Amino acid sequence: MATKILNDPIYGFITVPHALVLRLIDHPWFQRLRYIKQLGLSHLVYPGALHTRFHHALGAMHLMGLAIDALRAKGHAITEEEALGARIAILLHDVGHGPFSHALENSIVQGVGHEEVSALVMDRLDRAFDGALQPGIRIFRDQHPKRFLHQLVSGQLDVDRMDYLNRDSFYTGVSEGVIGGDRIIKMLEVVNDRLVVEEKAIYSIEKFIVARRLMYWQVYLHKTVVSAEVMLVEALRRARDLAAGGHALFASPPLLRFLTARHDRRSFDDPEVLADFLRLDDHDIMGAVKVWARHPDPALARLCTDIVERRTFRIRLQDRPWDEGRRQELLQRVAHGSGIPADQAGHFVLHGRIVNNAYDDTRQRIELLFKDGSLRDIAAASDNLAIQAMARPVEKWYLAWPRWVA
Repeated sequence: MATKILNDPIYGFITVPHALVLRLIDHPWFQRLRYIKQLGLSHLVYPGALHTRFHHALGAMHLMGLAIDALRAKGHAITEEEALGARIAILLHDVGHGPFSHALENSIVQGVGHEEVSALVMDRLDRAFDGALQPGIRIFRDQHPKRFLHQLVSGQLDVDRMDYLNRDSFYTGVSEGVIGGDRIIKMLEVVNDRLVVEEKAIYSIEKFIVARRLMYWQVYLHKTVVSAEVMLVEALRRARDLAAGGHALFASPPLLRFLTARHDRRSFDDPEVLADFLRLDDHDIMGAVKVWARHPDPALARLCTDIVERRTFRIRLQDRPWDEGRRQELLQRVAHGSGIPADQAGHFVLHGRIVNNAYDDTRQRIELLFKDGSLRDIAAASDNLAIQAMARPVEKWYLAWPRWVA
């Protein structure tokens, strides 16, 4: 019985299917996702990209319901407990994300990803809800006997990807990301406990893979977005170094905890550490960055001023690592022409690697079910040579430096 109806700009009306789901949505740890943007700093390139992880989680839960209905209509047995568990698993799959998640995971938190934090949060919530989340937790961790339910949460063709591609496309205005999600869901099948797709959906699957490839290059790995994110990483690293060295630093109490001490996976077993992490959102980070723009440390102040005023670093991409001599030349320019101490110039000349892997057939495959009962991988079945090429990751190497370097 429906307990709540929400209005979503992508799907229209979304039904919250169970009182337990509504209680989870109302929990402070889930409500926090309202204040964490889905695409981090991508709004510096696409001004409309201000949607949140709260939006995305609700949309993915809605698609999970459609997928369960489609599979049930084809005769696959999914109990009410399993259906509820699958919805809970996808609703909470991103609850462990921090603000500007990937920047945080590369600066003030070490060796722990948002998937691990999400699992820890689910365990804590399960205790608070007297064990009611166990079916969802087993599905999330791929410990449920029906393995295809986990594939709907995390796989090559999961409802997570189906939602974020259409949602991110809508809010950025990048039409190349639009996919035929409804058709793909209606074509889902289960064979030998594996999620597969009917062969007549082949062109929808091809479009799905191409859309993912294009959205990575145009949005998620857009070079200006990469530039802004690595600048934020360096600002947080510099702030962490200053705080660890005893320098006075403005920050909210939860953020200060992560700036003044090292926190890895083991530290998250401390309930207080996890609780403080779940108090962080975009406001903690950007509020601090705005104040740090006037900090007496020249490196921190310059990084933060450039972020706030959108002076993103120049960034160049190429197919091979950058020459070390070029990097050293830029380091010398930063140190000699900006008032930045030589030992801090490394915060301003940044290099690294980005990878676009639209279809990873080594982890899980998208298999097509033909009328004779045979299964074929999409890359082998498609006559589109581009799909076969997309089964291989593409690497690019970036070099970024400040615009104010001559």
